[in-house]
Amino acid sequence: MTSEKKKLITDSFNRSETLQFYKAELLDVDTDFVSIKVPKMEIMTRKAGMFNGAMIASLVDVSSGYAAVSHYEEDCYVVTVELKVNYLRPAIGDALVSKSYVIKGGAKISVVRTEIYTIEENKESESHVATSLVTMMKIK
Repeated sequence: MTSEKKKLITDSFNRSETLQFYKAELLDVDTDFVSIKVPKMEIMTRKAGMFNGAMIASLVDVSSGYAAVSHYEEDCYVVTVELKVNYLRPAIGDALVSKSYVIKGGAKISVVRTEIYTIEENKESESHVATSLVTMMKIK
């Protein structure tokens, strides 16, 4: 990935008011890969303290989109065509971390696999809480 492409993605990420609201952090970006961390906030959780499924799906969508954009050399814009999330266990932890991998990047359509983990800030372990398959379409 060129430094210009990485800067385009990082700048886009930093301009997003939604990602700023969620205090999201871009952990890693490379060709065909993006990782994002979102710390727990009360607005994101259910009464039992676990992350809400809607927050997980939102993170899947954003992370998959940036991964798809990372696949293309030029600046582009992608939209979600299909998003499927399998929730594996209750998402209990201090933060969510996404790891998105482009598994097939085409001229217009990309298929992205995104894994979601919870982490505890005082531990080094991750808990795999969701897996997803997302289809993104390049429109610009």
